Amino acid sequence: MKILQVNFEKGWRGGERQTLYCMRAFRDAGHQVSLLARDGQPLAQTAQQEHFTVVTRQRPFEQAWYLLRHARDFDIVHVQTAGSLTWAAITRRFFGKARLVFTRRTSLPVNPQRQWRTLSKWRKADLFVAISQMAAAEPRRLGINPILISSAIEPRQINTAHAQQVRDEFAIGNKKVLATSAALVSVKDPLTLIRAIARLHALRQDFIFLHFGAEGDCSEQARALIQEHGLQQVYHLAGFRQNIEDLYSLFDIFVMASREEALGSSVLDAFALRIPVVSTNAGGLAELLDDERGYLCETGNDEQMAAALQQALAHPIEARSRADKAWQYVQDHHDTGRMSARYLAQFEQLTGQAR
Repeated sequence: MKILQVNFEKGWRGGERQTLYCMRAFRDAGHQVSLLARDGQPLAQTAQQEHFTVVTRQRPFEQAWYLLRHARDFDIVHVQTAGSLTWAAITRRFFGKARLVFTRRTSLPVNPQRQWRTLSKWRKADLFVAISQMAAAEPRRLGINPILISSAIEPRQINTAHAQQVRDEFAIGNKKVLATSAALVSVKDPLTLIRAIARLHALRQDFIFLHFGAEGDCSEQARALIQEHGLQQVYHLAGFRQNIEDLYSLFDIFVMASREEALGSSVLDAFALRIPVVSTNAGGLAELLDDERGYLCETGNDEQMAAALQQALAHPIEARSRADKAWQYVQDHHDTGRMSARYLAQFEQLTGQAR
């Protein structure tokens, strides 16, 4: 099969990494894989380095021009973001025998004022995939029945030199490392996280917190709140880092404070490295941490989060037991081979119908 992956997002987050995992897995299975992506962004650059065929454009509407002319050259057009689906839906009538696949990676509720538009473009997809029960909830409410295919993670060799560089940069020494990987945006709720760390620091001073992630709409508030609580030497805004997976080897606890999350692929990374996780119960995070695979707390509740962090730090044997259970869960449910096989089975069914 000839498969076109479409992801026009800026930066490098879970959806972009999952797009690359799909590309690798489909190519390994013997299929021709191409990418339509935004020029100069990490996804396009990484795919080019891995010798994929990559088509780049600068402006979102230029996706439509490319799809208008070339979608029919593929068997499958696999769109990975809602923004790109808009342009794919507009040009869908010109796809010829190509089949349109959309993977929903968010759990955000549909705006009632835009519901009919959203439903209209969702219905253009020949196959609608959701990565979790929460990601599937809104489509189901609107009469669409998605196929569930979970995100995956790839085992990778840790660059210990990279991890050591960051250890030295923040003078970690013998301190415990609590960390997150999330942009400074409201949906990730960094302000609740900072307040939780302030509460924890009032109880113990044997840790630092590393917050990896790009700038966003909460950046100024986050910096002000860190200063307000006197956490300048405790809570470090470490910015966006390439190959963040290398740095997980430094973490004693991984933390997520999201208010909305379809799944949470960064949590899967922590699971794979047997790192205890403290997280809100937002969206798919509750699914991931079910059955005591971590420590759950309510969204926006800094007191609960601080208590969960203290529990994990004060009782390391229990924390390790939960991390072991989470590791086994990842092995059983989130490997790339399983994800690829499920997608390809659906693709083959679609293209068989197309013939």
